[in-house]
Amino acid sequence: MRILIAEDDAETIELIDRGLCALGHVTAFVSSGTDALRRAATEPFDAVILDRMLPDLDGLSVLRRLRAAAVRTPVLVLTALGGIHDRVEGLEAGADDYLVKPFALAELAARLNALVRRPPLTDVVTRLEVGDITLDLLRREAVRGGRFVHLQPREFALLELLMRHAGRIVTRTMFLETVWGYHFDPQTNIVESHLSRLRTKLREGADDDDPIDTVRGAGYRMRTDD
Repeated sequence: MRILIAEDDAETIELIDRGLCALGHVTAFVSSGTDALRRAATEPFDAVILDRMLPDLDGLSVLRRLRAAAVRTPVLVLTALGGIHDRVEGLEAGADDYLVKPFALAELAARLNALVRRPPLTDVVTRLEVGDITLDLLRREAVRGGRFVHLQPREFALLELLMRHAGRIVTRTMFLETVWGYHFDPQTNIVESHLSRLRTKLREGADDDDPIDTVRGAGYRMRTDD
């Protein structure tokens, strides 16, 4: 499995990394809530281990934003808060499982295996289609009119968000929160520059037809055939 570990305690990271790598898993690490949201929303992982008390954006806030963005990757929340109310709060935020610190590595590994073995929900979307554009969310592939469009991870995430909201306006704030994990405006043209590159790639070989409309003063909208 490819597992994202969001944890800011070095000792805990070392314990989990050593144990999971010994079992043949591939791990990636982040130490802040912002980075956890960005990577979990834009990269394919089989599971996420999410510490509840992360700097700059707490684990439950990360989880709620992931679920709001329709990211269904299984998430196991780690926490030192073991009360019933705390566990219920974590599960209601969208966690698939909840493990209280300190924990045994064997239990952590077993819980991850159980999460990944669960059958996918019937309403999980793995393929998006809008007009002549198809997005395969499992293979992370974009195709327009039969032509593969090679996108960088954030370009893919931008297109996915637009396609999930096809026909509706996607604001700059929505892009910043979902794709970059920013809950503030960095006062840069980061959204506009990435969207410009995405639009250029989508127009290539399509008679310069731009499927994304700019709605002045509001945001952007993916055109539909309706």
